Formats: sequence, structure tokens, C-alpha cells
Amino acid sequence: MADLSGDWLGTYWQDDIPSRFEATFVQSGNTFSGSILDDNYLGEAQVNGEVIGRTISFTKRYLVTSPVPVRYTGRFCENEDYMQGEWNIGLQYSGVWSARRSGENLIVDLQSRLEQQTSLTMT
Repeated sequence: MADLSGDWLGTYWQDDIPSRFEATFVQSGNTFSGSILDDNYLGEAQVNGEVIGRTISFTKRYLVTSPVPVRYTGRFCENEDYMQGEWNIGLQYSGVWSARRSGENLIVDLQSRLEQQTSLTMT
């Protein structure tokens, strides 16, 4: 079972627009809780979830800005320093997300995704 306890920096994408976030998780057995701070108007959210093997799932609930829960699912890489997956709010909104334990590669990941989006729109 993967251990996701600690601090993470990540990005989620909605309508091809990236939003950064900082997360802190504390895991106990297969369950975990924590907080996420979005780098936009949505602000802070509480998180509760589950880890099974390398699969992660959690629900994010914003403290002030939105009462609607956001559902995240994803997988860890083998060395447990990177995870990625999809998020959704019901059937209306969805996108992809990724996070790293170290913020050093976050900008590289963001630039890579922006380049991919640019090349897709140009073709």
C-alpha cells in the first residue's frame, strides 16, 4: 500500500485552464484526511479518502466558497512521489489532476502540459 502522508504540490485542469494547489495529507491504514489550498478564489478545502494499493480516491469539500463536493480518483507511481488521475463534480464538470511530493518538477509538468495543449489546438 502506498503512503501519501506529507505535503504535495499539484495542478488540476478545468476547461484547459490549470489551477495549482497545495495539499497536506495524513494517512492511517487505508484511510487519510487532510487539507488542500487552491491557488484561486476557491481557497481551502478539507479532504477525506482511501488508499488501496496504488489507487487513491478522495472527496474534497471547500470550507467557504462551494458546498458541492469534488470527487478525485487516481494512481501513485511506483516510487510514491507522483500521483495523477481525474476529478469530477457530478456529471457536469470534470478534468485531470496530478501532484508531486517535491515542488521542483511542478513547473516542468505545467509547462509540458501547456505545450501539449498549444500543439493540440494548432493541429
